[in-house]
Amino acid sequence: MYGPRVEPTQDARPGQVPGLTVCSLCTGETLAGTDAAPGGQLGRLRRLERDGVVRLTLVECLDECERGDVVVARRRRAARARSGPVWFERLAGDEATAELGRWLTRGGPGDAAVPTPLEQYRVERGTEPA
Repeated sequence: MYGPRVEPTQDARPGQVPGLTVCSLCTGETLAGTDAAPGGQLGRLRRLERDGVVRLTLVECLDECERGDVVVARRRRAARARSGPVWFERLAGDEATAELGRWLTRGGPGDAAVPTPLEQYRVERGTEPA
């Protein structure tokens, strides 16, 4: 479980909640086989979608293979003029995923600043991996 059930603040229709694009090939790899959660990291992210917190999109590659556990938070349709997508690396596990869920519930990119606990995972595209 990614933490306590997160109550979405917006209607879960497309465009009303933030999007989350996830590399399906590297999801969970930084946990190095130690993840005991049912479904692993992908299971945590699917629960965010099931709970109406996010629109989840799985892709085969985000062209950041050297980073691991890459996710891209996309703004809600109403916030597009205020912000671009926010990229994260090595974002895996209960704590990090729960923090991601809380931020996305507050609106995510364009609606709420990236919380301090997530800053350590934030990636500026075009920089070297941590």
